[in-house]
Amino acid sequence: MAEIYEEEKSKGFDLQRIRDLVQRRHMMFLVPLFAGWLLVWGLSFALPKKYKSTTLILVQEPTMPKNYVLPNISDNLQDRLQSITQQLESRTRLLTIIRQLHLNQRDGRTVSPDSAVEAMRKEIDVELVRDSSGLINAFKVSYRASSPQIAQQVVGELTTNFMNENLAARQMLSQDATKFLQGQLETARQQLADQEVKVRGFETAHQGELPDQQTSNLQILNGLEGQLQGQQDSLRAAMQQRSYYQSLVEQYRAAAPVRTADGAPTGLAAMDMQLQTLRTQLADLSTRYTDAYPDVQNLKGQIAKLEKQRAALAAQLKTRSSGEQAGAAALENGPLAQAESQLHAIDTEITTRQQAITQVQAKISDYQGRLNAAPAAQQELSDLNRGYTQSQSDYNDLLKKENESQMATSMEQMQQGERFTMQDPPNLPTTPDFPNPLKFCAIGLAFGLVLGVGLVVALEFIDDRMHMGEEIREMLPIPVISEIPEIVTAADVRTSRRRVMVGWATAAVVVVTMLFGAAMSYLRS
Repeated sequence: MAEIYEEEKSKGFDLQRIRDLVQRRHMMFLVPLFAGWLLVWGLSFALPKKYKSTTLILVQEPTMPKNYVLPNISDNLQDRLQSITQQLESRTRLLTIIRQLHLNQRDGRTVSPDSAVEAMRKEIDVELVRDSSGLINAFKVSYRASSPQIAQQVVGELTTNFMNENLAARQMLSQDATKFLQGQLETARQQLADQEVKVRGFETAHQGELPDQQTSNLQILNGLEGQLQGQQDSLRAAMQQRSYYQSLVEQYRAAAPVRTADGAPTGLAAMDMQLQTLRTQLADLSTRYTDAYPDVQNLKGQIAKLEKQRAALAAQLKTRSSGEQAGAAALENGPLAQAESQLHAIDTEITTRQQAITQVQAKISDYQGRLNAAPAAQQELSDLNRGYTQSQSDYNDLLKKENESQMATSMEQMQQGERFTMQDPPNLPTTPDFPNPLKFCAIGLAFGLVLGVGLVVALEFIDDRMHMGEEIREMLPIPVISEIPEIVTAADVRTSRRRVMVGWATAAVVVVTMLFGAAMSYLRS
């Protein structure tokens, strides 16, 4: 039977059942509704009031265009503003404000700094303001306190200290960046100087072997080879003359003072042979060199001198005096002395030529060594120059960055960079932000409705009585033939009317009271 009842009950309520439910349970609904609303709404009067002060901080971009002066600190404003809450709620900043405004005093006792900081953080609210493109261009800072003056002071101190510290922090970061670049620039300058010393030392140690001297070394080497060839030619000519004069001296010494068949002395014939030899050598040199060549001029001088000697000898032979043997000896001894003198001069010339050839060969070997060492020197110098070029490039790059950083630091010190501006100063609240009576009134109404409906549902769930004839008819397996009408007395009628009047009166009181409370809450808000 109970299962059938539960099954029929699960079908839902029609209008008649709802009217019956309202008639039976209206007081069970109105009383919890009013009690729940009154409880929550009354809390708005009992809870301690908190006043909220708000300020608007506008983020201003640098007045100087970035293509004129590049900032030397992080310019990612959006990332920094995302962490604005952590910056505002830093423990050091909050402790400073707490000590300054004596916010660590509660009910005549001093709370710990950590508790005061945590309590203050709960009352701080930071709201980021975005523009139409979604970028953050401002933020609101709010603080709630039991006193409107305290709320205004805290917001003012909080935002002022934050803006001042942000400005000082930006200037310090800019100065630190400039100092860092100056240190790096000094290091780069020292490295550049070291590289320059190495290059100079290498050039000094390898003077004559440098790549830019290779052309001059080749020219000098060609000139030295020409000089060597000339000295060797002169040496060969001197050796030939020495051979001739050596044979001439031997002839003079071996020759006797006798006459030939025609009566001419043998010394004169020897001079003729010598002249013929010199003239042959002159003709040979003239085919290869000009008249200004030293060996050509030397042979011409020897020929002229020998011709004079021959002329003198011939004159002496024609005019010789008595004493033929003594005169002949005198005539023969004069050309012999001259030939020996000429031989001695040629020996000296040969020695000089040989020394000159040795010196030229030494110079040629030296320049050939320089040319051979040039590739290795060029490679080593290229490595040094590459290091020097890299050091110079690093130095120039750091110098440019250091100049730009100094300009950015000057801009920050002149407060021409990015900065925060207090667009709206902290307001002095005239009404408390918490508790909000109108919100509490609405919350109380919702709470009362839930409480009343829940009580009615609970009572209906545990009530197993049947209050309507339709419920009985639905439970009977056979149709009902007749019904006994309810016998209602006058007392029952009066009781029913009184119950209805009390219900309506209670509903009117509840509604009027709640409307009056809502009006009061609206006026208070």
